[in-house]
Amino acid sequence: MYKNVKFLKLGGSLITNKDLPYTVETGTLNRISGEIHDYISTNPDNRLIIGHGSGSFGHTSAALYKTWHGVRTGEDWVGFSKVCHDARSLNQLVTQALIQAGVPAISFPPSAQVTCTDHRITRWDTSQIEQSLHYGLVPVVFGDTVLDANIGGTILSTEELFFHLAGIIQPESILLAGIEAGVWMDFPSRSRLIPLITPGSYPAQKIQILESASPDVTGGMSSKIENMLRLVGDFPQVTIQVFAGIEPWSVANALNGVQIGTTIRNTERNPS
Repeated sequence: MYKNVKFLKLGGSLITNKDLPYTVETGTLNRISGEIHDYISTNPDNRLIIGHGSGSFGHTSAALYKTWHGVRTGEDWVGFSKVCHDARSLNQLVTQALIQAGVPAISFPPSAQVTCTDHRITRWDTSQIEQSLHYGLVPVVFGDTVLDANIGGTILSTEELFFHLAGIIQPESILLAGIEAGVWMDFPSRSRLIPLITPGSYPAQKIQILESASPDVTGGMSSKIENMLRLVGDFPQVTIQVFAGIEPWSVANALNGVQIGTTIRNTERNPS
Protein backbone atom coordinates (compact mmCIF):
# COMPACT_ATOMS: atom_id res chain seq x y z
CA MET A 1 0.00 0.00 0.00
CA TYR A 2 1.34 3.42 -0.94
CA LYS A 3 1.86 5.86 1.92
CA ASN A 4 1.54 9.05 -0.13
CA VAL A 5 -1.90 8.82 -1.71
CA LYS A 6 -4.11 11.84 -2.24
CA PHE A 7 -7.72 12.03 -3.39
CA LEU A 8 -8.61 15.12 -5.43
CA LYS A 9 -12.17 16.08 -6.28
CA LEU A 10 -12.89 18.58 -9.03
CA GLY A 11 -16.28 19.97 -8.13
CA GLY A 12 -19.00 20.13 -10.73
CA SER A 13 -19.34 23.86 -10.09
CA LEU A 14 -15.63 24.26 -10.88
CA ILE A 15 -15.37 22.39 -14.17
CA THR A 16 -18.86 23.15 -15.54
CA ASN A 17 -21.24 26.09 -15.51
CA LYS A 18 -23.92 24.60 -13.27
CA ASP A 19 -26.43 27.23 -14.33
CA LEU A 20 -26.07 26.38 -18.03
CA PRO A 21 -26.90 22.75 -18.85
CA TYR A 22 -24.16 20.70 -20.49
CA THR A 23 -21.55 23.47 -20.42
CA VAL A 24 -17.90 22.71 -19.61
CA GLU A 25 -15.52 25.35 -18.27
CA THR A 26 -12.88 24.29 -20.77
CA GLY A 27 -10.21 26.79 -19.77
CA THR A 28 -10.43 25.87 -16.10
CA LEU A 29 -10.41 22.13 -16.81
CA ASN A 30 -7.38 22.37 -19.09
CA ARG A 31 -5.46 24.56 -16.65
CA ILE A 32 -6.12 22.20 -13.73
CA SER A 33 -5.15 19.20 -15.86
CA GLY A 34 -1.80 20.87 -16.50
CA GLU A 35 -1.27 21.48 -12.79
CA ILE A 36 -2.04 17.84 -12.05
CA HIS A 37 0.50 16.77 -14.66
CA ASP A 38 3.14 18.99 -13.07
CA TYR A 39 2.42 17.47 -9.66
CA ILE A 40 2.68 13.83 -10.70
CA SER A 41 5.79 14.59 -12.79
CA THR A 42 7.63 16.12 -9.84
CA ASN A 43 6.33 13.59 -7.30
CA PRO A 44 6.75 10.21 -9.02
CA ASP A 45 6.57 8.25 -5.76
CA ASN A 46 3.18 9.72 -4.80
CA ARG A 47 -0.15 8.43 -6.03
CA LEU A 48 -3.33 10.30 -6.93
CA ILE A 49 -6.99 9.38 -7.38
CA ILE A 50 -9.19 11.98 -9.06
CA GLY A 51 -12.93 12.30 -8.66
CA HIS A 52 -15.26 14.84 -10.19
CA GLY A 53 -18.82 16.01 -9.83
CA SER A 54 -21.40 15.87 -12.62
CA GLY A 55 -22.12 19.61 -12.63
CA SER A 56 -24.44 20.81 -15.34
CA PHE A 57 -24.39 17.38 -16.99
CA GLY A 58 -25.65 14.71 -14.57
CA HIS A 59 -27.37 17.10 -12.18
CA THR A 60 -29.55 18.52 -14.93
CA SER A 61 -31.13 15.19 -15.86
CA ALA A 62 -31.05 13.86 -12.29
CA ALA A 63 -33.09 16.80 -11.04
CA LEU A 64 -35.66 16.18 -13.78
CA TYR A 65 -36.10 12.47 -13.07
CA LYS A 66 -35.49 12.55 -9.26
CA THR A 67 -33.14 9.61 -9.66
CA TRP A 68 -31.50 9.97 -6.24
CA HIS A 69 -34.80 9.05 -4.56
CA GLY A 70 -35.08 5.68 -6.34
CA VAL A 71 -35.91 4.08 -9.66
CA ARG A 72 -39.14 2.10 -9.97
CA THR A 73 -41.23 2.88 -13.04
CA GLY A 74 -40.42 2.57 -16.71
CA GLU A 75 -40.03 6.33 -16.93
CA ASP A 76 -37.70 6.25 -13.93
CA TRP A 77 -35.45 3.76 -15.70
CA VAL A 78 -35.37 5.91 -18.80
CA GLY A 79 -34.20 8.73 -16.55
CA PHE A 80 -31.65 6.47 -14.89
CA SER A 81 -30.17 5.72 -18.31
CA LYS A 82 -30.14 9.41 -19.24
CA VAL A 83 -28.38 10.45 -16.01
CA CYS A 84 -25.81 7.68 -16.51
CA HIS A 85 -25.17 8.86 -20.07
CA ASP A 86 -24.81 12.50 -19.01
CA ALA A 87 -22.42 11.67 -16.17
CA ARG A 88 -20.33 9.51 -18.49
CA SER A 89 -20.27 12.25 -21.14
CA LEU A 90 -18.66 14.70 -18.72
CA ASN A 91 -16.27 12.03 -17.48
CA GLN A 92 -15.06 11.45 -21.02
CA LEU A 93 -14.32 15.16 -21.39
CA VAL A 94 -12.47 15.26 -18.06
CA THR A 95 -10.43 12.17 -18.88
CA GLN A 96 -9.63 13.54 -22.31
CA ALA A 97 -8.37 16.83 -20.85
CA LEU A 98 -6.16 14.96 -18.37
CA ILE A 99 -4.69 12.69 -21.03
CA GLN A 100 -4.03 15.62 -23.36
CA ALA A 101 -2.12 17.29 -20.50
CA GLY A 102 0.03 14.18 -20.12
CA VAL A 103 -1.74 12.62 -17.13
CA PRO A 104 -2.09 8.81 -17.45
CA ALA A 105 -5.74 8.90 -16.43
CA ILE A 106 -8.01 5.87 -16.53
CA SER A 107 -11.73 6.00 -15.80
CA PHE A 108 -13.59 3.65 -13.45
CA PRO A 109 -17.33 4.34 -13.90
CA PRO A 110 -19.22 3.53 -10.69
CA SER A 111 -22.29 2.48 -12.70
CA ALA A 112 -20.25 -0.46 -14.01
CA GLN A 113 -18.66 -1.47 -10.70
CA VAL A 114 -20.69 -0.41 -7.66
CA THR A 115 -23.90 -1.74 -6.12
CA CYS A 116 -25.58 -0.41 -3.01
CA THR A 117 -28.52 -0.81 -0.64
CA ASP A 118 -30.44 2.25 0.52
CA HIS A 119 -27.74 4.57 -0.85
CA ARG A 120 -24.95 2.68 0.95
CA ILE A 121 -22.22 0.92 -1.03
CA THR A 122 -22.41 -2.82 -0.45
CA ARG A 123 -20.11 -4.10 -3.19
CA TRP A 124 -17.22 -2.55 -5.07
CA ASP A 125 -14.28 -4.55 -6.33
CA THR A 126 -11.52 -1.95 -6.09
CA SER A 127 -8.70 -4.30 -7.06
CA GLN A 128 -8.36 -2.73 -10.51
CA ILE A 129 -8.08 0.74 -8.99
CA GLU A 130 -5.42 -0.49 -6.59
CA GLN A 131 -3.52 -2.22 -9.38
CA SER A 132 -3.65 0.88 -11.56
CA LEU A 133 -2.02 2.87 -8.74
CA HIS A 134 0.78 0.30 -8.68
CA TYR A 135 1.49 1.00 -12.34
CA GLY A 136 1.49 4.76 -11.87
CA LEU A 137 -1.87 5.36 -13.49
CA VAL A 138 -4.31 7.99 -12.18
CA PRO A 139 -7.76 6.46 -11.54
CA VAL A 140 -10.74 8.73 -12.18
CA VAL A 141 -14.13 8.18 -10.51
CA PHE A 142 -17.16 10.43 -10.58
CA GLY A 143 -20.68 11.01 -9.31
CA ASP A 144 -22.76 8.41 -11.11
CA THR A 145 -25.87 6.25 -11.15
CA VAL A 146 -25.69 2.86 -9.40
CA LEU A 147 -28.07 -0.05 -8.91
CA ASP A 148 -29.66 -0.30 -5.47
CA ALA A 149 -31.03 -3.53 -3.99
CA ASN A 150 -33.94 -1.81 -2.21
CA ILE A 151 -34.89 1.19 -4.34
CA GLY A 152 -33.83 0.00 -7.78
CA GLY A 153 -31.27 2.66 -8.50
CA THR A 154 -29.86 5.89 -7.14
CA ILE A 155 -26.92 8.30 -7.46
CA LEU A 156 -23.69 8.25 -5.48
CA SER A 157 -21.68 11.43 -5.08
CA THR A 158 -17.91 11.62 -5.42
CA GLU A 159 -17.64 12.19 -1.66
CA GLU A 160 -19.51 8.93 -0.98
CA LEU A 161 -17.17 7.10 -3.32
CA PHE A 162 -14.16 8.67 -1.62
CA PHE A 163 -15.52 7.64 1.79
CA HIS A 164 -15.63 4.00 0.72
CA LEU A 165 -12.22 4.11 -0.96
CA ALA A 166 -10.65 5.74 2.10
CA GLY A 167 -11.24 2.59 4.12
CA ILE A 168 -9.37 0.52 1.54
CA ILE A 169 -6.63 2.78 0.16
CA GLN A 170 -6.17 5.03 3.23
CA PRO A 171 -5.17 8.37 1.68
CA GLU A 172 -3.21 10.95 3.60
CA SER A 173 -5.47 13.75 2.37
CA ILE A 174 -8.65 14.46 0.46
CA LEU A 175 -8.73 17.73 -1.49
CA LEU A 176 -12.10 19.16 -2.51
CA ALA A 177 -11.69 21.88 -5.14
CA GLY A 178 -14.74 24.01 -5.90
CA ILE A 179 -15.58 27.64 -6.55
CA GLU A 180 -15.78 28.77 -2.91
CA ALA A 181 -12.65 29.75 -0.98
CA GLY A 182 -13.66 27.30 1.75
CA VAL A 183 -16.52 26.94 4.19
CA TRP A 184 -18.08 30.25 5.14
CA MET A 185 -19.57 31.09 8.52
CA ASP A 186 -21.81 33.68 6.87
CA PHE A 187 -22.61 32.44 3.36
CA PRO A 188 -23.62 34.15 1.10
CA SER A 189 -21.99 37.29 2.56
CA ARG A 190 -18.61 35.53 2.46
CA SER A 191 -16.79 37.66 5.00
CA ARG A 192 -15.90 34.98 7.60
CA LEU A 193 -14.04 31.94 6.33
CA ILE A 194 -13.78 29.01 8.72
CA PRO A 195 -10.15 27.81 8.77
CA LEU A 196 -10.71 24.57 10.71
CA ILE A 197 -13.65 22.23 11.31
CA THR A 198 -13.49 19.18 13.58
CA PRO A 199 -16.19 16.79 14.81
CA GLY A 200 -16.02 18.56 18.15
CA SER A 201 -16.11 22.14 16.90
CA TYR A 202 -18.74 21.81 14.20
CA PRO A 203 -21.89 21.97 16.40
CA ALA A 204 -20.67 25.04 18.30
CA GLN A 205 -19.69 26.90 15.14
CA LYS A 206 -23.33 27.05 14.04
CA ILE A 207 -22.35 27.20 10.42
CA GLN A 208 -25.01 28.90 8.34
CA ILE A 209 -24.84 27.29 4.95
CA LEU A 210 -27.50 27.86 2.30
CA GLU A 211 -28.00 25.22 -0.36
CA SER A 212 -26.81 26.11 -3.83
CA ALA A 213 -29.23 27.81 -6.17
CA SER A 214 -27.93 25.54 -8.92
CA PRO A 215 -29.21 21.95 -9.08
CA ASP A 216 -27.28 19.59 -6.81
CA VAL A 217 -29.21 16.38 -6.29
CA THR A 218 -26.66 14.80 -3.95
CA GLY A 219 -26.93 17.58 -1.37
CA GLY A 220 -25.33 20.97 -0.88
CA MET A 221 -22.35 22.05 1.20
CA SER A 222 -23.87 21.16 4.58
CA SER A 223 -24.44 17.50 3.69
CA LYS A 224 -20.95 17.27 2.19
CA ILE A 225 -19.39 18.64 5.38
CA GLU A 226 -21.32 16.16 7.50
CA ASN A 227 -20.13 13.30 5.28
CA MET A 228 -16.53 14.50 5.55
CA LEU A 229 -16.79 14.79 9.35
CA ARG A 230 -18.02 11.22 9.44
CA LEU A 231 -15.04 10.22 7.31
CA VAL A 232 -12.40 11.83 9.54
CA GLY A 233 -14.17 10.31 12.54
CA ASP A 234 -13.75 6.84 11.04
CA PHE A 235 -10.31 7.47 9.51
CA PRO A 236 -8.44 9.89 11.82
CA GLN A 237 -5.30 9.87 9.66
CA VAL A 238 -7.09 11.71 6.85
CA THR A 239 -6.97 15.49 6.46
CA ILE A 240 -9.52 17.15 4.19
CA GLN A 241 -9.26 20.55 2.52
CA VAL A 242 -12.14 22.49 0.99
CA PHE A 243 -10.83 25.26 -1.24
CA ALA A 244 -11.35 27.22 -4.45
CA GLY A 245 -9.71 25.80 -7.53
CA ILE A 246 -10.42 28.79 -9.73
CA GLU A 247 -7.15 30.70 -9.38
CA PRO A 248 -4.04 29.55 -11.25
CA TRP A 249 -1.89 27.15 -9.20
CA SER A 250 -4.52 26.74 -6.47
CA VAL A 251 -4.90 23.01 -7.19
CA ALA A 252 -1.14 22.60 -7.55
CA ASN A 253 -0.57 24.32 -4.20
CA ALA A 254 -3.10 22.09 -2.45
CA LEU A 255 -1.56 18.97 -3.95
CA ASN A 256 1.85 20.12 -2.73
CA GLY A 257 0.66 20.52 0.85
CA VAL A 258 -0.10 24.23 1.06
CA GLN A 259 -2.91 24.80 3.59
CA ILE A 260 -5.57 26.85 1.85
CA GLY A 261 -9.30 27.19 2.38
CA THR A 262 -10.92 25.18 5.18
CA THR A 263 -9.30 22.16 6.79
CA ILE A 264 -11.47 19.34 8.14
CA ARG A 265 -9.73 16.90 10.43
CA ASN A 266 -10.02 14.87 13.61
CA THR A 267 -7.96 16.59 16.31
CA GLU A 268 -7.82 13.39 18.36
CA ARG A 269 -5.64 11.61 15.82
CA ASN A 270 -2.02 11.00 16.73
CA PRO A 271 0.48 13.38 15.13
CA SER A 272 2.29 11.86 12.17
